[in-house]
Amino acid sequence: MPDELDAETVAFAHRMFDLARAGETAELAANVDAGLPVNLTNAKGDTLLILAAYHARPETVAALLDRGADPDRVNDRGQTALAAAVFRQNAAAVRALLDAGADPDHGAPSAVETARFFTLPEMLTQLGRD
Repeated sequence: MPDELDAETVAFAHRMFDLARAGETAELAANVDAGLPVNLTNAKGDTLLILAAYHARPETVAALLDRGADPDRVNDRGQTALAAAVFRQNAAAVRALLDAGADPDHGAPSAVETARFFTLPEMLTQLGRD
């Protein structure tokens, strides 16, 4: 197994992360359907799902969850997609993640801790912690 990926593979992976950030759901979903690992992570441990949630792309979040993305995966800083969606106050992404089984108390800071720290009462209500 090679220690390093070739430049073309690295460029492709970067493009997939860019698609998640930009909410290019159809193209990203097509690549996942064609074999791209749905839980692919970048050098910081961010998954496609975490990036889509952080960039407030609820349609992309839903598509990735429908394809088996792990809603509780944490990045290298202990953050989850749910905490990112709460931070961005994206109710649709929060709902999709909760419906997929995301744990509001998972991660550091967790989604609940994020909502409390940033005084986001609407998000605490959505998390069932008001």
